[in-house]
Amino acid sequence: MPRDTEQKVADHYGLNTLLDTILRALAASGKDIDRLLPADLAPVDEFHIRGREATLELAGRADIGTGMRVLDVGCGIGGSARHLAAERGCHVTGIDLTREYVEVAAALAERTGLVQRVAFHQGSATELPFEPDSFDIVWTEHVQMNIGNKAAFYGEIARVLKPGGRLLFHDIFSNDGSEPCYPVPWACDPSISFLARVDTVPDILEAAGLQVLEWEDRSADSLAWFRNAVARFRAPDPAPLGLHLLMGASALPKFENLIRNLQESRITVIQSVAVRV
Repeated sequence: MPRDTEQKVADHYGLNTLLDTILRALAASGKDIDRLLPADLAPVDEFHIRGREATLELAGRADIGTGMRVLDVGCGIGGSARHLAAERGCHVTGIDLTREYVEVAAALAERTGLVQRVAFHQGSATELPFEPDSFDIVWTEHVQMNIGNKAAFYGEIARVLKPGGRLLFHDIFSNDGSEPCYPVPWACDPSISFLARVDTVPDILEAAGLQVLEWEDRSADSLAWFRNAVARFRAPDPAPLGLHLLMGASALPKFENLIRNLQESRITVIQSVAVRV
């Protein structure tokens, strides 16, 4: 991906005061910010459709166990990485393009006592700074929408996976090639939005050396989740901790547009498992 596009993507997500904002919201929710549990952070650090519920579903698609090495590509502020490390006993490495996200992820790992099980790096998903055959599992949720070069993205994932290793992903694709209505959480305009047509993805994966084992459309569940999320945003006394902290004032229109995009079948949401052959 061109460096200027990568910078635009990083700028889209970056928020300089994000850690302080999250800690204040946690305190307002009655949490002890010096002794946090990974579950305390679930309302804000699972920056993907259906939050922790979807993470649990995706984790259940593979036997992730103690001692396994997991790579979370596009880790955000580290919610899925911390959950997997805490609940599955694995070691998770997260990488994200946005430096602020990586810094917040590391700070929250300290506050949850998980620094020995998780590590976070700033970098590009199309140039992963890891040796070949390094990971048992690669995990990614809602990342490739910002990456135009799908061959490089999935090719790098296949390179760092061990033979027989699994790719678990939960992602948004174009249903029929039509442009989504903007803004959406991953882009305010088409300049950093690169949705692959869903029917082309299995072939892209196969070309990268990844064979699809499971493929499930979760669009209907996603639509119901967004409708509930918008209702919560519009409540007279909304919860202080939530994904709105990562999107600011534009959270509501972004979620409303996702409802429209799902209703009009402009996008589709897929959970899948693929194996490196």
